[in-house]
Amino acid sequence: WLTQGMPKDILVSQPVDLIVYFGGIPLSLYNDTVLDHYQNPRNVGVLDDADAVGVAENSACGDVLHLYLQIRDGRVVAASFKTFGCAAAIAAGSMLTEMVTGSSVDQICAYTKQDVVDALGGLPPMKVHCSVLAEDAIKAAVEDYRTEKSAGG
Repeated sequence: WLTQGMPKDILVSQPVDLIVYFGGIPLSLYNDTVLDHYQNPRNVGVLDDADAVGVAENSACGDVLHLYLQIRDGRVVAASFKTFGCAAAIAAGSMLTEMVTGSSVDQICAYTKQDVVDALGGLPPMKVHCSVLAEDAIKAAVEDYRTEKSAGG
């Protein structure tokens, strides 16, 4: 049924290599860690009673990352995220929540986009910009936390 009505010279009689794409990037360019965090993201959703919320946006590609943190005694005790973005952005958000949980506020301030890329085992060069969202979301969340704390919240 699939080939019905197709000219005979278009039909392929030999097997061809199948290239699967994720977000415009061949699947083969993503490593197992990135694929795992994309297909099975950790800590997804709004975190009830979050003490800090950081939002980061990439106007060039349209990706958005929301990072939610619960902080007790200066340490992140729970983290979650929501994102609108490609496989790499989802994987970066998922990995970020694992990285910050258990860390002090001062420690997470030192995290960089490269730390996220390294924790993921690398990203394709054209997707490294997705890790910038993670770094920006941390900065925004810490600023939110410090503003709320100084306001007595």
